[in-house]
Amino acid sequence: MAAAPPPKADELQPHPPKEQLAGVSFCITSPPPWPEAIILGFQHFIVMLGTTVIIPGALVPQMGGGNEEKARVVQTILFVAGINTLLQTFFGTRLPVVMGGSYIFVAPTISIILAGRYSNEADPREKFLRTMRGTQGALIIASTIQIILGFSGLWRNVVKLLSPLSAVPLVSLVGFGLYELGFPGVAKCVEIGLPELILLVVFSQYLPQVLHFGKDIFGRFGVLFTIPIVWLYAYILTIGGAYKNSPPKTQVHCRVDRSGLMSGAPWISVPYPFQWGAPTFDAGEAFAMMMTSFIALVESTGAFIGASRYASATMIPPSIISRGIGWQGIGILLDSFFGTANGTSVSVENIGLLALTRVGSRRVVQISAGFMIFFSVLGKFGALFASIPLPIFAGMYCLFFAYVGGVGLSFLQFCNLNSFRTKFIMGFAIFMGLSVPQYFNEYTAVAGYGPVHTGARWFNDMINVPFSSKPFVAGLVAYVLDNTLQVKDARKDRGYHWWDKFRSYKKDARSTEFYSLPFNLNKFFPSV
Repeated sequence: MAAAPPPKADELQPHPPKEQLAGVSFCITSPPPWPEAIILGFQHFIVMLGTTVIIPGALVPQMGGGNEEKARVVQTILFVAGINTLLQTFFGTRLPVVMGGSYIFVAPTISIILAGRYSNEADPREKFLRTMRGTQGALIIASTIQIILGFSGLWRNVVKLLSPLSAVPLVSLVGFGLYELGFPGVAKCVEIGLPELILLVVFSQYLPQVLHFGKDIFGRFGVLFTIPIVWLYAYILTIGGAYKNSPPKTQVHCRVDRSGLMSGAPWISVPYPFQWGAPTFDAGEAFAMMMTSFIALVESTGAFIGASRYASATMIPPSIISRGIGWQGIGILLDSFFGTANGTSVSVENIGLLALTRVGSRRVVQISAGFMIFFSVLGKFGALFASIPLPIFAGMYCLFFAYVGGVGLSFLQFCNLNSFRTKFIMGFAIFMGLSVPQYFNEYTAVAGYGPVHTGARWFNDMINVPFSSKPFVAGLVAYVLDNTLQVKDARKDRGYHWWDKFRSYKKDARSTEFYSLPFNLNKFFPSV
Protein backbone atom coordinates (compact mmCIF):
# COMPACT_ATOMS: atom_id res chain seq x y z
CA MET A 1 0.00 0.00 0.00
CA ALA A 2 1.36 3.44 -0.95
CA ALA A 3 2.12 5.85 1.88
CA ALA A 4 -0.11 8.90 2.27
CA PRO A 5 1.40 12.17 1.00
CA PRO A 6 2.75 14.53 3.66
CA PRO A 7 0.18 17.08 4.86
CA LYS A 8 0.29 20.61 3.56
CA ALA A 9 1.08 23.43 5.95
CA ASP A 10 -2.49 24.74 6.02
CA GLU A 11 -4.20 21.37 6.46
CA LEU A 12 -5.92 20.58 9.75
CA GLN A 13 -3.99 18.26 12.03
CA PRO A 14 -5.11 16.17 15.04
CA HIS A 15 -4.83 17.95 18.37
CA PRO A 16 -1.58 17.01 20.14
CA PRO A 17 -1.80 15.28 23.56
CA LYS A 18 -1.42 17.56 26.58
CA GLU A 19 0.10 16.36 29.85
CA GLN A 20 -1.64 19.22 31.66
CA LEU A 21 -5.12 20.53 30.90
CA ALA A 22 -5.11 23.97 29.31
CA GLY A 23 -7.77 26.63 29.90
CA VAL A 24 -7.88 26.36 33.71
CA SER A 25 -8.13 29.81 35.31
CA PHE A 26 -6.52 28.90 38.65
CA CYS A 27 -4.54 25.68 38.98
CA ILE A 28 -3.79 23.68 42.09
CA THR A 29 -1.03 26.01 43.36
CA SER A 30 -2.43 29.37 42.20
CA PRO A 31 -5.33 30.47 44.41
CA PRO A 32 -7.82 33.17 43.38
CA PRO A 33 -8.00 36.43 45.40
CA TRP A 34 -9.29 35.83 48.93
CA PRO A 35 -12.85 37.22 48.45
CA GLU A 36 -13.34 35.10 45.33
CA ALA A 37 -11.74 32.05 46.99
CA ILE A 38 -14.15 32.30 49.94
CA ILE A 39 -17.21 32.46 47.65
CA LEU A 40 -15.91 29.53 45.58
CA GLY A 41 -15.26 27.58 48.79
CA PHE A 42 -18.85 28.19 49.90
CA GLN A 43 -20.01 26.90 46.51
CA HIS A 44 -18.09 23.64 47.05
CA PHE A 45 -19.76 23.35 50.46
CA ILE A 46 -23.23 23.74 48.92
CA VAL A 47 -22.52 21.13 46.23
CA MET A 48 -21.37 18.45 48.69
CA LEU A 49 -24.52 18.86 50.82
CA GLY A 50 -26.61 16.69 48.47
CA THR A 51 -24.79 13.46 49.28
CA THR A 52 -24.48 14.51 52.92
CA VAL A 53 -28.28 14.69 53.21
CA ILE A 54 -29.31 11.83 50.90
CA ILE A 55 -27.34 9.13 52.74
CA PRO A 56 -28.63 9.81 56.30
CA GLY A 57 -32.08 10.43 54.85
CA ALA A 58 -32.07 6.87 53.51
CA LEU A 59 -30.36 5.15 56.44
CA VAL A 60 -31.44 6.83 59.69
CA PRO A 61 -35.20 6.04 59.43
CA GLN A 62 -34.35 2.38 58.78
CA MET A 63 -32.08 2.44 61.82
CA GLY A 64 -34.98 3.62 63.99
CA GLY A 65 -33.98 7.26 64.24
CA GLY A 66 -36.21 10.31 63.85
CA ASN A 67 -35.60 13.87 62.69
CA GLU A 68 -33.34 14.68 65.64
CA GLU A 69 -31.07 11.71 64.96
CA LYS A 70 -31.06 12.45 61.22
CA ALA A 71 -30.04 16.06 61.83
CA ARG A 72 -27.25 14.99 64.20
CA VAL A 73 -25.91 12.42 61.71
CA VAL A 74 -25.90 15.07 58.95
CA GLN A 75 -24.01 17.38 61.33
CA THR A 76 -21.52 14.64 62.12
CA ILE A 77 -20.91 13.77 58.45
CA LEU A 78 -20.33 17.47 57.71
CA PHE A 79 -17.92 17.85 60.63
CA VAL A 80 -15.87 14.76 59.76
CA ALA A 81 -15.93 15.63 56.03
CA GLY A 82 -14.37 18.99 56.86
CA ILE A 83 -11.59 17.36 58.88
CA ASN A 84 -10.94 14.68 56.23
CA THR A 85 -10.84 17.26 53.43
CA LEU A 86 -8.21 19.25 55.32
CA LEU A 87 -6.17 16.11 56.00
CA GLN A 88 -6.32 15.04 52.34
CA THR A 89 -5.42 18.47 50.95
CA PHE A 90 -2.59 19.05 53.43
CA PHE A 91 -1.07 15.59 53.89
CA GLY A 92 -2.72 13.19 51.38
CA THR A 93 -2.68 13.66 47.63
CA ARG A 94 -2.76 17.45 48.12
CA LEU A 95 -5.31 17.61 45.29
CA PRO A 96 -8.34 19.95 45.56
CA VAL A 97 -10.76 17.13 46.43
CA VAL A 98 -13.62 17.15 48.91
CA MET A 99 -13.76 14.03 51.07
CA GLY A 100 -17.38 13.21 51.90
CA GLY A 101 -19.93 10.45 52.30
CA SER A 102 -19.95 7.55 49.85
CA TYR A 103 -22.91 5.67 48.35
CA ILE A 104 -20.86 2.49 48.14
CA PHE A 105 -21.10 2.07 51.93
CA VAL A 106 -24.91 2.20 51.94
CA ALA A 107 -25.47 -1.48 51.01
CA PRO A 108 -23.37 -3.04 53.82
CA THR A 109 -24.85 -0.55 56.29
CA ILE A 110 -28.37 -1.66 55.32
CA SER A 111 -27.19 -5.23 55.76
CA ILE A 112 -26.17 -4.38 59.33
CA ILE A 113 -29.54 -2.68 59.91
CA LEU A 114 -31.35 -5.85 58.81
CA ALA A 115 -29.26 -8.11 61.09
CA GLY A 116 -31.34 -10.30 63.37
CA ARG A 117 -29.89 -9.00 66.62
CA TYR A 118 -31.24 -5.49 65.87
CA SER A 119 -34.61 -6.33 64.29
CA ASN A 120 -36.04 -7.59 67.59
CA GLU A 121 -35.40 -4.29 69.38
CA ALA A 122 -38.78 -2.70 70.21
CA ASP A 123 -37.55 0.77 71.21
CA PRO A 124 -36.71 2.77 68.02
CA ARG A 125 -34.17 4.99 69.81
CA GLU A 126 -32.36 1.99 71.28
CA LYS A 127 -32.42 0.24 67.90
CA PHE A 128 -30.83 3.32 66.32
CA LEU A 129 -28.05 3.43 68.92
CA ARG A 130 -27.31 -0.29 68.70
CA THR A 131 -27.25 -0.23 64.90
CA MET A 132 -25.02 2.84 64.85
CA ARG A 133 -22.54 1.14 67.19
CA GLY A 134 -22.54 -1.91 64.91
CA THR A 135 -21.66 0.22 61.88
CA GLN A 136 -18.93 1.95 63.90
CA GLY A 137 -17.29 -1.36 64.74
CA ALA A 138 -17.43 -2.56 61.13
CA LEU A 139 -15.96 0.72 59.85
CA ILE A 140 -13.10 0.59 62.37
CA ILE A 141 -12.02 -2.78 60.94
CA ALA A 142 -12.72 -1.68 57.34
CA SER A 143 -10.47 1.37 57.64
CA THR A 144 -7.42 -0.83 58.20
CA ILE A 145 -7.38 -2.18 54.62
CA GLN A 146 -6.93 1.31 53.15
CA ILE A 147 -4.46 2.38 55.83
CA ILE A 148 -2.31 -0.72 55.25
CA LEU A 149 -2.51 -0.73 51.43
CA GLY A 150 -1.94 3.02 51.27
CA PHE A 151 0.86 3.68 53.74
CA SER A 152 2.72 0.44 53.06
CA GLY A 153 3.05 1.35 49.38
CA LEU A 154 1.32 -1.83 48.19
CA TRP A 155 -1.30 0.16 46.31
CA ARG A 156 1.49 2.14 44.65
CA ASN A 157 2.72 -1.09 43.02
CA VAL A 158 -0.76 -1.77 41.64
CA VAL A 159 -1.22 1.74 40.23
CA LYS A 160 2.19 1.63 38.52
CA LEU A 161 0.74 -0.85 36.01
CA LEU A 162 -2.10 1.52 35.14
CA SER A 163 -1.89 2.94 31.61
CA PRO A 164 -4.01 5.71 30.04
CA LEU A 165 -6.05 2.99 28.30
CA SER A 166 -6.93 1.12 31.50
CA ALA A 167 -7.59 4.45 33.27
CA VAL A 168 -10.27 5.41 30.73
CA PRO A 169 -13.02 2.94 31.82
CA LEU A 170 -12.19 3.42 35.52
CA VAL A 171 -12.31 7.23 35.55
CA SER A 172 -15.17 7.47 33.04
CA LEU A 173 -17.50 5.28 35.06
CA VAL A 174 -16.62 7.08 38.29
CA GLY A 175 -18.70 9.83 36.66
CA PHE A 176 -21.00 8.15 34.14
CA GLY A 177 -21.68 5.27 36.55
CA LEU A 178 -23.69 7.62 38.79
CA TYR A 179 -26.30 8.29 36.09
CA GLU A 180 -29.00 6.91 38.40
CA LEU A 181 -28.53 9.92 40.66
CA GLY A 182 -28.90 12.38 37.76
CA PHE A 183 -32.11 12.69 35.76
CA PRO A 184 -34.04 10.05 37.74
CA GLY A 185 -33.49 12.35 40.73
CA VAL A 186 -34.59 15.35 38.67
CA ALA A 187 -37.77 13.51 37.66
CA LYS A 188 -38.80 12.99 41.30
CA CYS A 189 -39.88 16.63 41.17
CA VAL A 190 -39.42 17.68 37.57
CA GLU A 191 -40.85 21.18 38.03
CA ILE A 192 -37.94 21.96 40.38
CA GLY A 193 -35.12 19.73 39.14
CA LEU A 194 -35.46 20.54 35.43
CA PRO A 195 -35.31 24.35 35.87
CA GLU A 196 -32.11 23.92 37.91
CA LEU A 197 -30.56 21.76 35.18
CA ILE A 198 -31.54 24.17 32.38
CA LEU A 199 -30.53 27.31 34.29
CA LEU A 200 -27.15 25.87 35.24
CA VAL A 201 -26.42 25.01 31.60
CA VAL A 202 -27.51 28.50 30.52
CA PHE A 203 -25.54 30.34 33.22
CA SER A 204 -22.35 28.30 32.91
CA GLN A 205 -22.22 27.64 29.16
CA TYR A 206 -24.28 30.20 27.22
CA LEU A 207 -24.19 33.46 29.18
CA PRO A 208 -20.36 33.66 29.13
CA GLN A 209 -20.61 33.48 25.30
CA VAL A 210 -23.22 36.19 24.77
CA LEU A 211 -22.30 38.68 27.51
CA HIS A 212 -19.38 41.05 27.13
CA PHE A 213 -19.21 41.86 30.84
CA GLY A 214 -18.69 39.50 33.74
CA LYS A 215 -18.56 36.41 31.55
CA ASP A 216 -16.25 34.64 34.01
CA ILE A 217 -18.62 35.44 36.88
CA PHE A 218 -21.60 33.53 35.45
CA GLY A 219 -19.53 30.49 34.58
CA ARG A 220 -17.61 30.46 37.83
CA PHE A 221 -20.53 31.07 40.19
CA GLY A 222 -23.31 29.37 38.23
CA VAL A 223 -24.32 27.22 41.21
CA LEU A 224 -24.73 30.23 43.52
CA PHE A 225 -26.79 32.05 40.88
CA THR A 226 -29.16 29.21 40.06
CA ILE A 227 -29.82 27.55 43.44
CA PRO A 228 -31.39 30.67 45.09
CA ILE A 229 -33.63 31.20 42.03
CA VAL A 230 -34.96 27.63 41.98
CA TRP A 231 -35.08 27.37 45.78
CA LEU A 232 -37.22 30.53 45.95
CA TYR A 233 -39.41 29.14 43.19
CA ALA A 234 -39.84 25.90 45.19
CA TYR A 235 -40.67 27.94 48.30
CA ILE A 236 -43.38 29.87 46.41
CA LEU A 237 -44.86 26.60 45.16
CA THR A 238 -44.82 25.23 48.71
CA ILE A 239 -46.52 28.17 50.45
CA GLY A 240 -48.88 28.59 47.49
CA GLY A 241 -50.36 25.14 48.17
CA ALA A 242 -49.19 23.52 44.95
CA TYR A 243 -48.52 20.25 46.78
CA LYS A 244 -51.37 20.40 49.27
CA ASN A 245 -53.09 17.28 47.94
CA SER A 246 -50.04 15.57 46.45
CA PRO A 247 -48.89 12.07 47.50
CA PRO A 248 -46.44 11.94 50.45
CA LYS A 249 -43.48 11.02 48.19
CA THR A 250 -44.07 14.06 45.99
CA GLN A 251 -44.29 16.32 49.03
CA VAL A 252 -41.01 14.99 50.43
CA HIS A 253 -39.15 15.69 47.20
CA CYS A 254 -40.82 18.97 46.19
CA ARG A 255 -41.66 20.89 49.36
CA VAL A 256 -38.99 22.94 51.13
CA ASP A 257 -40.35 22.11 54.60
CA ARG A 258 -40.35 18.31 54.59
CA SER A 259 -36.70 17.43 55.32
CA GLY A 260 -37.20 17.59 59.11
CA LEU A 261 -33.66 18.89 59.52
CA MET A 262 -34.54 22.37 60.77
CA SER A 263 -36.76 21.07 63.57
CA GLY A 264 -34.34 18.32 64.56
CA ALA A 265 -31.08 20.29 64.50
CA PRO A 266 -29.76 22.01 67.65
CA TRP A 267 -28.59 25.62 67.53
CA ILE A 268 -25.04 24.77 68.55
CA SER A 269 -23.60 21.28 68.87
CA VAL A 270 -20.08 19.91 68.47
CA PRO A 271 -19.88 16.26 67.34
CA TYR A 272 -17.45 14.20 69.40
CA PRO A 273 -15.97 10.67 69.24
CA PHE A 274 -18.20 7.81 70.42
CA GLN A 275 -21.16 10.15 70.93
CA TRP A 276 -23.50 7.20 70.31
CA GLY A 277 -21.68 4.86 72.71
CA ALA A 278 -18.95 2.22 72.47
CA PRO A 279 -18.68 0.40 69.09
CA THR A 280 -19.71 -3.23 68.83
CA PHE A 281 -18.02 -5.77 66.58
CA ASP A 282 -19.21 -8.64 64.40
CA ALA A 283 -16.72 -10.57 62.27
CA GLY A 284 -19.03 -11.14 59.30
CA GLU A 285 -20.09 -7.48 59.10
CA ALA A 286 -16.46 -6.41 59.37
CA PHE A 287 -15.48 -8.63 56.39
CA ALA A 288 -18.31 -7.22 54.27
CA MET A 289 -17.37 -3.66 55.17
CA MET A 290 -13.70 -4.36 54.40
CA MET A 291 -14.61 -5.43 50.87
CA THR A 292 -16.70 -2.26 50.53
CA SER A 293 -13.72 -0.24 51.72
CA PHE A 294 -11.61 -1.82 48.97
CA ILE A 295 -14.21 -0.85 46.36
CA ALA A 296 -14.14 2.73 47.68
CA LEU A 297 -10.35 2.63 47.36
CA VAL A 298 -10.58 1.70 43.67
CA GLU A 299 -13.23 4.33 42.93
CA SER A 300 -11.25 7.05 44.73
CA THR A 301 -8.15 6.12 42.70
CA GLY A 302 -10.09 6.98 39.55
CA ALA A 303 -11.42 10.15 41.17
CA PHE A 304 -7.91 11.28 42.16
CA ILE A 305 -6.73 10.83 38.56
CA GLY A 306 -9.67 12.88 37.27
CA ALA A 307 -9.13 15.61 39.86
CA SER A 308 -5.45 15.93 38.93
CA ARG A 309 -6.51 16.64 35.36
CA TYR A 310 -9.04 19.34 36.24
CA ALA A 311 -6.55 20.94 38.65
CA SER A 312 -4.19 21.33 35.65
CA ALA A 313 -1.60 19.20 37.44
CA THR A 314 0.51 16.47 35.88
CA MET A 315 -0.51 12.84 36.18
CA ILE A 316 -0.53 11.98 39.88
CA PRO A 317 2.41 9.63 40.75
CA PRO A 318 1.45 6.19 42.13
CA SER A 319 3.19 6.92 45.45
CA ILE A 320 1.01 10.01 45.94
CA ILE A 321 -2.17 8.04 45.15
CA SER A 322 -1.05 5.46 47.70
CA ARG A 323 -0.46 8.21 50.28
CA GLY A 324 -3.90 9.63 49.59
CA ILE A 325 -5.52 6.22 50.02
CA GLY A 326 -3.78 5.87 53.39
CA TRP A 327 -5.25 9.17 54.56
CA GLN A 328 -8.64 8.16 53.18
CA GLY A 329 -8.38 5.11 55.44
CA ILE A 330 -7.74 7.43 58.40
CA GLY A 331 -10.83 9.34 57.25
CA ILE A 332 -12.93 6.16 57.48
CA LEU A 333 -11.44 5.57 60.93
CA LEU A 334 -12.63 9.05 61.96
CA ASP A 335 -16.07 8.22 60.51
CA SER A 336 -16.20 5.19 62.76
CA PHE A 337 -15.09 7.14 65.85
CA PHE A 338 -17.63 9.93 65.40
CA GLY A 339 -20.45 7.69 64.14
CA THR A 340 -21.51 8.79 60.64
CA ALA A 341 -23.00 5.40 59.64
CA ASN A 342 -21.03 5.84 56.41
CA GLY A 343 -17.50 5.76 55.04
CA THR A 344 -15.45 8.42 53.28
CA SER A 345 -14.40 8.69 49.64
CA VAL A 346 -13.73 11.44 47.12
CA SER A 347 -16.81 13.56 46.36
CA VAL A 348 -17.33 13.08 42.61
CA GLU A 349 -19.68 16.06 42.25
CA ASN A 350 -17.04 18.42 43.59
CA ILE A 351 -14.58 17.23 40.92
CA GLY A 352 -17.24 18.18 38.37
CA LEU A 353 -17.44 21.61 40.02
CA LEU A 354 -13.69 22.06 39.43
CA ALA A 355 -14.42 21.66 35.72
CA LEU A 356 -17.48 23.93 35.73
CA THR A 357 -15.65 26.79 37.46
CA ARG A 358 -12.25 26.07 35.85
CA VAL A 359 -10.76 26.71 39.28
CA GLY A 360 -8.63 23.81 40.54
CA SER A 361 -7.18 25.68 43.51
CA ARG A 362 -6.29 23.72 46.63
CA ARG A 363 -6.98 26.73 48.86
CA VAL A 364 -10.59 26.98 47.64
CA VAL A 365 -11.34 23.41 48.74
CA GLN A 366 -9.62 23.99 52.09
CA ILE A 367 -11.88 27.00 52.62
CA SER A 368 -14.89 24.79 51.83
CA ALA A 369 -13.71 22.43 54.60
CA GLY A 370 -13.86 25.40 56.96
CA PHE A 371 -17.50 25.99 55.95
CA MET A 372 -18.29 22.30 56.59
CA ILE A 373 -16.93 22.44 60.13
CA PHE A 374 -18.50 25.86 60.84
CA PHE A 375 -22.00 24.91 59.71
CA SER A 376 -21.83 21.51 61.38
CA VAL A 377 -21.37 23.24 64.74
CA LEU A 378 -24.08 25.87 64.07
CA GLY A 379 -26.71 23.21 63.51
CA LYS A 380 -29.73 25.36 62.55
CA PHE A 381 -27.83 27.31 59.92
CA GLY A 382 -26.31 24.15 58.46
CA ALA A 383 -29.75 22.50 58.41
CA LEU A 384 -31.15 25.49 56.50
CA PHE A 385 -28.79 24.88 53.56
CA ALA A 386 -29.17 21.11 53.90
CA SER A 387 -32.95 21.46 53.44
CA ILE A 388 -32.56 22.45 49.77
CA PRO A 389 -34.87 20.05 47.85
CA LEU A 390 -32.87 17.10 46.54
CA PRO A 391 -34.08 17.39 42.89
CA ILE A 392 -32.11 20.67 42.76
CA PHE A 393 -28.95 18.73 43.59
CA ALA A 394 -29.89 16.07 41.03
CA GLY A 395 -30.08 18.79 38.36
CA MET A 396 -26.52 19.84 39.21
CA TYR A 397 -25.33 16.24 39.23
CA CYS A 398 -26.28 15.91 35.55
CA LEU A 399 -23.49 18.36 34.75
CA PHE A 400 -20.94 17.42 37.39
CA PHE A 401 -20.98 13.66 36.81
CA ALA A 402 -20.85 14.24 33.05
CA TYR A 403 -17.72 16.36 33.47
CA VAL A 404 -16.02 13.56 35.45
CA GLY A 405 -16.99 10.95 32.87
CA GLY A 406 -15.70 13.26 30.15
CA VAL A 407 -12.29 13.67 31.77
CA GLY A 408 -11.97 9.88 31.83
CA LEU A 409 -12.56 9.72 28.07
CA SER A 410 -9.99 12.48 27.57
CA PHE A 411 -7.18 10.05 28.44
CA LEU A 412 -7.82 8.37 25.10
CA GLN A 413 -5.71 11.18 23.57
CA PHE A 414 -2.64 9.21 24.73
CA CYS A 415 -3.83 5.95 23.10
CA ASN A 416 -3.86 4.65 19.55
CA LEU A 417 -7.55 4.74 18.65
CA ASN A 418 -6.83 2.99 15.34
CA SER A 419 -5.75 -0.14 17.19
CA PHE A 420 -8.23 -3.02 17.41
CA ARG A 421 -6.69 -3.91 20.79
CA THR A 422 -7.51 -0.44 22.12
CA LYS A 423 -11.06 -0.59 20.82
CA PHE A 424 -11.66 -4.03 22.32
CA ILE A 425 -10.31 -3.27 25.79
CA MET A 426 -11.97 0.13 26.04
CA GLY A 427 -15.34 -0.97 24.65
CA PHE A 428 -15.50 -4.31 26.46
CA ALA A 429 -14.51 -2.81 29.83
CA ILE A 430 -17.03 0.03 29.63
CA PHE A 431 -19.80 -2.29 28.42
CA MET A 432 -19.18 -4.86 31.18
CA GLY A 433 -18.86 -2.03 33.72
CA LEU A 434 -22.42 -1.00 32.86
CA SER A 435 -23.91 -4.42 32.11
CA VAL A 436 -22.74 -6.52 35.08
CA PRO A 437 -23.87 -4.06 37.80
CA GLN A 438 -27.17 -3.63 35.94
CA TYR A 439 -27.78 -7.37 36.26
CA PHE A 440 -26.90 -7.36 39.98
CA ASN A 441 -29.07 -4.30 40.67
CA GLU A 442 -32.06 -5.60 38.67
CA TYR A 443 -31.85 -8.97 40.41
CA THR A 444 -31.76 -7.28 43.81
CA ALA A 445 -34.70 -4.99 42.96
CA VAL A 446 -36.90 -7.94 41.96
CA ALA A 447 -35.82 -10.59 44.48
CA GLY A 448 -34.96 -8.36 47.43
CA TYR A 449 -31.48 -9.86 47.61
CA GLY A 450 -28.47 -10.20 45.30
CA PRO A 451 -27.64 -13.06 42.90
CA VAL A 452 -25.29 -14.49 45.53
CA HIS A 453 -27.69 -15.52 48.27
CA THR A 454 -26.38 -17.87 50.96
CA GLY A 455 -27.08 -18.17 54.64
CA ALA A 456 -24.14 -15.88 55.41
CA ARG A 457 -25.24 -12.30 54.79
CA TRP A 458 -21.67 -11.02 55.10
CA PHE A 459 -20.46 -13.38 52.35
CA ASN A 460 -23.32 -12.28 50.09
CA ASP A 461 -22.27 -8.64 50.55
CA MET A 462 -18.63 -9.45 49.83
CA ILE A 463 -19.63 -10.67 46.35
CA ASN A 464 -22.73 -8.61 45.52
CA VAL A 465 -21.36 -5.19 46.51
CA PRO A 466 -18.21 -5.24 44.31
CA PHE A 467 -20.09 -6.38 41.23
CA SER A 468 -22.69 -3.68 41.76
CA SER A 469 -19.99 -1.01 41.40
CA LYS A 470 -19.64 0.18 37.81
CA PRO A 471 -16.15 1.76 38.18
CA PHE A 472 -14.84 -1.33 39.96
CA VAL A 473 -16.04 -3.79 37.30
CA ALA A 474 -14.90 -1.59 34.40
CA GLY A 475 -11.54 -0.83 36.03
CA LEU A 476 -10.91 -4.49 36.89
CA VAL A 477 -11.71 -5.73 33.36
CA ALA A 478 -9.59 -3.01 31.70
CA TYR A 479 -6.67 -3.46 34.11
CA VAL A 480 -6.50 -7.25 33.66
CA LEU A 481 -6.87 -7.17 29.87
CA ASP A 482 -4.45 -4.28 29.40
CA ASN A 483 -1.74 -6.02 31.44
CA THR A 484 -2.15 -9.49 29.94
CA LEU A 485 -3.11 -9.00 26.27
CA GLN A 486 -0.18 -8.44 23.84
CA VAL A 487 1.53 -6.16 26.38
CA LYS A 488 4.99 -5.88 24.76
CA ASP A 489 3.69 -5.13 21.28
CA ALA A 490 1.15 -2.57 22.47
CA ARG A 491 3.20 -0.31 24.75
CA LYS A 492 2.61 2.77 22.59
CA ASP A 493 -0.95 1.80 21.64
CA ARG A 494 -1.99 1.77 25.30
CA GLY A 495 -0.23 5.08 26.00
CA TYR A 496 1.97 3.56 28.69
CA HIS A 497 5.02 5.56 27.59
CA TRP A 498 3.23 8.87 28.16
CA TRP A 499 3.05 8.25 31.91
CA ASP A 500 6.56 6.78 32.33
CA LYS A 501 7.97 10.01 33.73
CA PHE A 502 5.21 10.18 36.35
CA ARG A 503 5.55 6.62 37.68
CA SER A 504 8.28 7.81 40.00
CA TYR A 505 7.82 10.98 42.05
CA LYS A 506 11.35 12.21 41.37
CA LYS A 507 11.38 11.72 37.57
CA ASP A 508 9.49 14.95 36.85
CA ALA A 509 10.17 18.22 38.66
CA ARG A 510 6.52 19.23 38.43
CA SER A 511 5.58 16.47 40.88
CA THR A 512 7.27 18.45 43.66
CA GLU A 513 5.40 21.59 42.64
CA PHE A 514 1.98 19.94 42.84
CA TYR A 515 2.26 17.11 45.37
CA SER A 516 5.04 17.85 47.88
CA LEU A 517 4.07 17.91 51.54
CA PRO A 518 3.87 21.24 53.39
CA PHE A 519 6.03 22.40 56.31
CA ASN A 520 9.08 20.70 54.76
CA LEU A 521 7.65 17.29 55.71
CA ASN A 522 9.05 15.69 52.56
CA LYS A 523 12.38 15.41 54.37
CA PHE A 524 10.79 13.07 56.93
CA PHE A 525 8.22 11.39 54.66
CA PRO A 526 9.86 11.17 51.22
CA SER A 527 7.83 10.11 48.17
CA VAL A 528 9.25 7.60 45.71
